[in-house]
Amino acid sequence: MPKVVFKIDQSKPMRDQEVPGHNRWHPDVPVAEMVRPGDEFRMECREWTDAQIGDNDSANDVRDVDLTVAHVLSGPIGVEGAEPGDLLVVDILDLGAVPQQVGEAPGQGWGYTGVFAKANGGGFLTDYFPDAYKAIWDFHGQVATSRHLPGVRFTGITHPGLFGTAPSADLLSSWNRREQTLIDTDPQRVPPLGLPPLADNAVTGTATGDVAQRIAAEGARTVPARENGGNHDIKNFTRGARVFYPVHVRDAKLSGGDLHFSQGDGEITFCGAIEMGGYIDFHVDLIKGGMEKYGVTTNPLFMPGNVEPRYSEFLSFIGISVDHDTDTNYYLDATVAYRRACLNAVEYLKRWGYSGEQAYLLLGAAPIEGRVSGIVDIPNACCSLYLPTAIFDFDVRPNAKGPASQDRGQCAVTS
Repeated sequence: MPKVVFKIDQSKPMRDQEVPGHNRWHPDVPVAEMVRPGDEFRMECREWTDAQIGDNDSANDVRDVDLTVAHVLSGPIGVEGAEPGDLLVVDILDLGAVPQQVGEAPGQGWGYTGVFAKANGGGFLTDYFPDAYKAIWDFHGQVATSRHLPGVRFTGITHPGLFGTAPSADLLSSWNRREQTLIDTDPQRVPPLGLPPLADNAVTGTATGDVAQRIAAEGARTVPARENGGNHDIKNFTRGARVFYPVHVRDAKLSGGDLHFSQGDGEITFCGAIEMGGYIDFHVDLIKGGMEKYGVTTNPLFMPGNVEPRYSEFLSFIGISVDHDTDTNYYLDATVAYRRACLNAVEYLKRWGYSGEQAYLLLGAAPIEGRVSGIVDIPNACCSLYLPTAIFDFDVRPNAKGPASQDRGQCAVTS
């Protein structure tokens, strides 16, 4: 087993760990441990909400989750010799749920998928599903099943939702400025257009005093992906993947977490993956001056992993950039098109006895494939959602007899 450079006690919140991580991006978060180019090491992680969600049949915890806590990140891990302008080469060697443990924290033999309430985070289909819902998943090796979604069993593509390097002071200032400008266009929107810096519940690693206060006041929230990497939620960022991260500060300061047992493309419920704590093993290296050499300034580069389930048959649901509820056409809008593909899949699954909420949860958690299929044929963009048929224990394909609707139970709901 590689050396553990960041250790987690799953019975304690992140701020109470022997070496706490952090939940804001800031260049001054102190390095927790140093490694060298060529090193292999393990980082242990908490579930992204710091284990606010329980293994139960109520979605009240999802409804009431405190998002000022998220995401709790392990790190930063400094890489000796890394300087601004380099590329940090990160290989995922292995990852998984918390090894050989059962318990109350997500990742200890179980995980969850949540639909966040519109008033507290929302999701891709929040106007159609404004309330909070939840599905608990049990882990059986590489396979997940759920008492809240009977009739479904699939192999997960385990991956981290979030890893990245620390921003420079200038880059952080740019994030905060441009995101506040966006928020100011509709400051009362629910859910909001963005999440500005917030000192409440900020965890600042081992920083103390004035440094900790500055990190809390200025640090960027970790919800979106940005130029440093961050919350990409790419399901194929798994074993065998390689990522080239831009380095913006000395030592690079690699941090992350938000581990997923499985996820569908888009993570459409916002908490759409099967969320868990666990571990991840890395190998790191450096390409000196790599940002200039390869023109990488505003994004990491990514090579997908080589481990995934072999699903070969799919039902593909199509969406175009038309809001059929209002009969409104949008110009080449892939967001509208993918939303419609998701809604079409939800309506189809309802014919087999699933509630709309169950179908929504399933599309967030199962390894569906989302694709931009056409983006040039004016006025309609076309997106597609590929749903593996083999994940069901019944034949979900259309047939002459019609769908065999059955009682499929229900997901966890709010009281």
